[in-house]
Amino acid sequence: MTEGYLSMSATTVLQAIANGYVYGFDIMDATGLPSGTVYPALRRMEAAGLIASRWEDADVAQRQQRPTRKYYEVLRSGQLVLTQAVARYRFAGRAPARSKPSPAKR
Repeated sequence: MTEGYLSMSATTVLQAIANGYVYGFDIMDATGLPSGTVYPALRRMEAAGLIASRWEDADVAQRQQRPTRKYYEVLRSGQLVLTQAVARYRFAGRAPARSKPSPAKR
């Protein structure tokens, strides 16, 4: 991951975490992205210091009869990068459309 650059899918994952979707399946449901996109993005962002993770207590998962979850949180550096990425993608979505050349100029 390039310093300070997030792909659209990584931005979507980071935004989901910032919005309170904090474990893998929850992030996949919120974003509509497959596990093959979400989990590698989580690993890259954690390695880049944008997010941190922690495993939940195994007793909690056992009482709820499900696998133990790994929870993610956005770090300050991640929030800064997220703010920049959201602004960049919003700007890209507002780019003016090129006008079609008139038939006489073709």
